[in-house]
Amino acid sequence: MRHRLLPLLMLAVLGAACSTIDRVNPFASSGPKMAELVPLQPTAELVSAWRESLSKSENYVFTPAIVGDAVFAAGGKGDVQRLEGGAVKWKASVNVPLSGGVGADGRHVVVGSPKGDVIALDASDGKELWRAKVSSEVLAAPAVDARIVVVRSGDNRLYAFDVNDGKRLWVYQRQTPPLSLRSFAAPLIDKNYVFVGFPGGKLVAVTTNNGAMAWEGTVSVPKGTTELDRVADITSAPVLAGRLLCAVAYQGRVACFDLSSGNLAWSRDMSSAAGLAVDSRYVYVTDERGAIHALDLASGASIWKQDKLLHRQVSAPAARGRFVAVGDVKGVVHLLNRDDGAFAARMTTDGSPITAPILVQDSRFVVQTRNGSLYGLEAR
Repeated sequence: MRHRLLPLLMLAVLGAACSTIDRVNPFASSGPKMAELVPLQPTAELVSAWRESLSKSENYVFTPAIVGDAVFAAGGKGDVQRLEGGAVKWKASVNVPLSGGVGADGRHVVVGSPKGDVIALDASDGKELWRAKVSSEVLAAPAVDARIVVVRSGDNRLYAFDVNDGKRLWVYQRQTPPLSLRSFAAPLIDKNYVFVGFPGGKLVAVTTNNGAMAWEGTVSVPKGTTELDRVADITSAPVLAGRLLCAVAYQGRVACFDLSSGNLAWSRDMSSAAGLAVDSRYVYVTDERGAIHALDLASGASIWKQDKLLHRQVSAPAARGRFVAVGDVKGVVHLLNRDDGAFAARMTTDGSPITAPILVQDSRFVVQTRNGSLYGLEAR
């Protein structure tokens, strides 16, 4: 992974004004060769139930939002759509380029721009409701619930807005290290708290009513003598698993915490910039080399490891039923058996990188590629 970071680090030093570096550089020509795909004897079937097109995401990560039967998605040129069963219910344009995924709660759809615009649309028809502003580009999907919208800006501040009129309610800010990864990690709202990971390996819970910190958990402790060695950032969204909240850090650990107190339940040394997923039994993590791990949710013990996708810039996993799905830099979706990690099926999308986390909607996996293709995939 580090070979992808070095060229971007040098650009940051030469520019003398950039304190973050991209976690993925798909144009890197040096470093380990990606694993070739071996012939597969399918034990399942992965098919496209529907497909829709949006504009390209370029160098941003566009994650759709799923609310019930609806899928809300956006593209880099400012296009936003609502789909149900693969059918487009409405299309809208916010008339500015966009730079992050979609947040939605069924009534509101919220997107962000490279210039810090926060734009809320009516989920029923796509009409614009309000606009607000944050201090820098919006890289991560906003978090939306019935009361507030929480937006993470590129300088790692959290902004809370009233969901109905866009009035700013509070701002949460903390000191960050001199060098950090460019983070697309979205905040997570659960009842009265917002959970988010920060540079330096800290997982933080803040209250929704005033932005005060409720607790802080250490996922990773920066180590090493250089600033590059000491990068230990949480660059993916935390995930809920009952009363546990789990997160993973680059050059750090995967860890699960008690949701209410922040007490550490367990941790394992593991480096990931892609992210993790959970189900009722396991935590699934894509590590920095592209291996996918299944860990016991209760203890963190290793269950299985799939290492035949090394250096293919594998996405965060998604888990549904008997299967776990991941995407790679060539636009291939790989279906793994939940119990042993063996390959069950694979499908090629449009050939462009899958950098956004794959999502689950009922019986389908929802995948958005860098070139703007949006798929509903069925595993059977």
